[in-house]
Amino acid sequence: MSEFHGLATHAAGAELLSYKYDPGELGPQEVTVKISHCGVCHSDVHLIDNDWGMSKYPFIPGHEIVGAVVAVGSGVKDLKMGDRVGIGWQADSCGVCEWCRRGEEHLCAQSQPTCIGRNGGYADYIRVNSRFAIPVPEVLESENVAPLLCGGITVYAPLRNHLARPSSRVGVIGIGGLGHMGLQFAKAFGCEVTAFSTSKDKEAEALSLGAHNFVNTRDTGALKKVAGSFDLILQTASTDQDFQGFVGALRPKGTLVVLGASPSPLSVSGFSLISGQKAVAGSPTGSPSDLHEMLDVAARHGIKAMTEKFAMKDANKAIARVKKNQVRYRAVLAN
Repeated sequence: MSEFHGLATHAAGAELLSYKYDPGELGPQEVTVKISHCGVCHSDVHLIDNDWGMSKYPFIPGHEIVGAVVAVGSGVKDLKMGDRVGIGWQADSCGVCEWCRRGEEHLCAQSQPTCIGRNGGYADYIRVNSRFAIPVPEVLESENVAPLLCGGITVYAPLRNHLARPSSRVGVIGIGGLGHMGLQFAKAFGCEVTAFSTSKDKEAEALSLGAHNFVNTRDTGALKKVAGSFDLILQTASTDQDFQGFVGALRPKGTLVVLGASPSPLSVSGFSLISGQKAVAGSPTGSPSDLHEMLDVAARHGIKAMTEKFAMKDANKAIARVKKNQVRYRAVLAN
C-alpha cells in the first residue's frame, strides 16, 4: 500500500476533506492496520480547532481505532496478519527512558500521539509501533470497544493506580462520554459507586450502569450531605466544578482525580488537603500494559461504551453532533 486515504482538516476549525498520504516504508517494529471503526473523541475536536495550539495541518484526526493487522514488520513477534487490534492515544515511545523501562510508556517525554504530528484513524489504514496495537478480546464488539481505547482507559487507569478495591467508596462526577464508562469500571472493581450529576433525569441510567447512589449536585447542600464519604472521586466533566466541595466529600487520605480539564483554574484550600491528608491528582490515558488489562476486564465484565454509529464519510456530521453534546455517549465512525 503506497497510499493511505482518510479525512483531513487543512486549517483550524475547517471541515474534513478527502486526503491521501504516503506512509513510507514499513519499519521492522511496525504494523499496518486496516481500520474498521474509529471513535470520535472530544480531543479530536480540540485538535481540529487547534484549541491546544499543537495542531499542524493538514492532518487526519482519530485515536480510538479498531481494525485488522494487514502488514507486519520483520521484528514484530507478538502480532500476525488478521489479528484484531485496538490503538488508542499513543502510537509510539522511545522505548529506553526511565518511564518506558517501567512499562509506563504514556509518560515518556518522546511519546508519539496517534494523531499529533502524524495521521490518525479517520482513514482506511494506519501504521503504528506494534507495542501500541493491543489485541481485542473476541467477545467485544468493535463499535463498542473503540471508545474504550481512549475514554475507557482514562477512567480505568486512575481506578487501578489509586488501588480501588471492594472496600473503596468511589464517586464519578459527570455521566457523559467518560463518566458512563467510569461507573461500569468502578462497579467491576467491586466498589461502592456514587454518581454525581447536574441532570436529575440521568439517575435511572446511572444506577443501571453500576452506581449504587446518585447525587444531584444542583441540590443545595448536596455535597455537604456526603462530606467525608469517598476514598476516590473521578472528575470526568470538562466544566467548572465545586472542587472545594468535592475535596470536602473525601475521606481522610482520599484523592480527587481530575480527568476533564475545566476552563477555570482549580481553587482548593491548602488546609483542606493538609488536615485530612487528602490529594488532588491528574491522570492521562494509560500504558500498553494498562490497555491490555482494561480490555480483559471489559471482556470479563461485559463493559462497553454506549455508542452512535456514523459512516466514515459522515465524520463532519459526527463532529458537529459531538461539539453540541448531542451524542449519547460516544460517536463511532465505521468503514
